[in-house]
Amino acid sequence: MHVVPAFAPLRVGRSGDRLRRAVRRRRRAVGAGLAVAAAALAAAAGTEAQASRGAPPPPPPPVTAAAGRAAPVPMVSAPVRIADPATVRLLRPGDRVDVVAAERDGPPRVLAEGARVAEVPVADKGVGDGGALVVLSVPRDTARALVGAGSVTRLAVTLC
Repeated sequence: MHVVPAFAPLRVGRSGDRLRRAVRRRRRAVGAGLAVAAAALAAAAGTEAQASRGAPPPPPPPVTAAAGRAAPVPMVSAPVRIADPATVRLLRPGDRVDVVAAERDGPPRVLAEGARVAEVPVADKGVGDGGALVVLSVPRDTARALVGAGSVTRLAVTLC
């Protein structure tokens, strides 16, 4: 008979477990490091979020020294209803247009020259012969004139 020599018991699979545990610990450490880095970046950036298009937030309006109130904004968005909806379909944001008031009892007069088209909203299905809406970027005084004239006369645009 053969005698089997004495040897220490074999532990199968334990070295693989050590490796898995080490990898798991490393993943946790990397995840914790990323979380700390994200928190630091968020704290450094402050609470203000940027616009969805990636543009920086607009600067605060300047304050006048006299009254402590904000100075008037030089350009505003003015929604204007143009009488001919087919003309509005030709417009794209960024185009420049002249807005003309077509009055019945007098010659047409130009209300805005070189106004920038900011937006061309989708046409309303419920509006029959009411024309089409376009949003223009114009000085505040011009916006007032457009709104006032748009309520009593028909407006038209010419592309610049």
